[in-house]
Order: sequence, then structure tokens, then C-alpha cells
Amino acid sequence: MRKKFIALAALGLSLLTFSAKAEDQASANNISGSFSTGIYNKYVFRGYELSDDSLVIQPSLTLNYKNFSVSLWGNIDTNQQKTQSFDPGDKSGKKSFNEVDLTLSYTYTLNKLSITGGYIYYGTKYADETEEVFLSLSYDTILNPTLTVYRDISAYPGTYVNLSFSHSIPVYQKITADLSASFGYFKGDSKYWKTYERSTGGYTGKKYSALHDGKIQVSLTYPIQKNITLQPTVQYWFPLSSKARRTIDGNSYNPNGHLDNTFVAGVNFTLNW
Repeated sequence: MRKKFIALAALGLSLLTFSAKAEDQASANNISGSFSTGIYNKYVFRGYELSDDSLVIQPSLTLNYKNFSVSLWGNIDTNQQKTQSFDPGDKSGKKSFNEVDLTLSYTYTLNKLSITGGYIYYGTKYADETEEVFLSLSYDTILNPTLTVYRDISAYPGTYVNLSFSHSIPVYQKITADLSASFGYFKGDSKYWKTYERSTGGYTGKKYSALHDGKIQVSLTYPIQKNITLQPTVQYWFPLSSKARRTIDGNSYNPNGHLDNTFVAGVNFTLNW
């Protein structure tokens, strides 16, 4: 799978380069990008807590050419521990670069409507590596509603649907307060997603399907220089249903782990070009 990841990353970068050359060599300057690094007290993904009692460092690199985008995102856990959702393996208590994700996407814009389709490769050490395809619809209005459907096509077949809203408020000069909220629904399709049953003492029940996770986020975006921003952020994650938070005899009803109310705080630095 690592070889597959490297090949896909090379393919994505090659597509951007080829597109730029085919259009016009001079237009290579139209390639934009960003590099960012986030430092947080916890790594939470779709409500699942994937770190505990440690700082996480999350670097990312994105390149854009016209409607195409390629991005790499990583997670470094400074003191990896077993979590409620996944067992990171034999490196518990040590620093671990335990995830690298690759995203390839294309966006089509029609007036205020943006349609984005893409592919995500999850290179995880604490769980089986997997792949998703996704389709997102976003409308440019006051709350910027965005509906995204993700479909796992590899290790964990299932569908995750997320509805999000966001709005920025000017605070002082170019400083903005950025508010957002998102709500997720998940439906598992493979045997992996069978739920816990007390009668059998194992994951033999019907496949997990539920209103899943919610998130409220408040950020403050502060431009340090023309192309560098600093963004302190606070997130509040919470389960959307009793199924998402449910445990039975100390075991999570959801095979991936139950969801709790949790706060995430940190800061992100971004360099744009």
C-alpha cells in the first residue's frame, strides 16, 4: 500500500504539471499552493478520538492549478497511546508519524454553486489503510452550506455524509472570527461494521448506521504578513445520537468506538503562494 501511495502522489503531481504545460508553459505561474502546520491537544476524526494525553502536529501541503488540486496531510502524535477508537500498535508511549493522507480533487463552479469530486488515500499506521471517493456541493451564500458524501471503497466499505455551515465576521482590519458547524451521518455496509450484542458477547449485531458526529468550531484568523496567517482554533465535538455514544457492558456499540463530548484546541500557521 505504501508503494501505491507513492505512485498516486506522483500521479497527482504529474497531472498538475502536465495540465500546466499543455495549456501554456508560461501559465505555470498560475499554480498556487499553501503549506500549513497545526498543533493541537488532540486528533479527532469524524468524532473518533485518535490520540490521548499528547500534542499532535499536523502538517499539510496543497498545490492548485485551475480547477485541479493535490494535497498531502499528515499527523504526528508526540506521545502515541491506545485510544477508545483504535489501537495504534506497538509504539504506544512514543512519538509516531502515524498517518499520511493524499487527496486528489477537481472543482467545477457554476455561478455560486461549486461541485467538487475527488479521491482520498488514508495512509494510517494505527488501522488498515483505506481509500475513499467523495462528491461535495457548496453554495456561496451567507452560511456557505456544504454537503459532502464520502464512500469508502477499500478496507471499511460505508458511506459518510456531512453537512456543514461557515461564516466569517470582520473583527479588526484584516482579522476575522471564523465560525463553523458540521453534522455527520454514517452507514456501514461491510461485516466490519457489525455492532456489539450483549447476547453473544461480540460484534454480531446489525451493521452500524446512525446520526454520527457534530462539531462546532471557532477560529480567529490573523494575517501576520501578506501571505502568512496565524489561526488559533477551538473545536467542540459531540455525538449526534444515542447509537453514536452507546456502550454495552463497557464495549462500544459501534465497532470503531463510541463518541464522547470533547474539546480540541490549538493553532495553525499557513503560508500561501
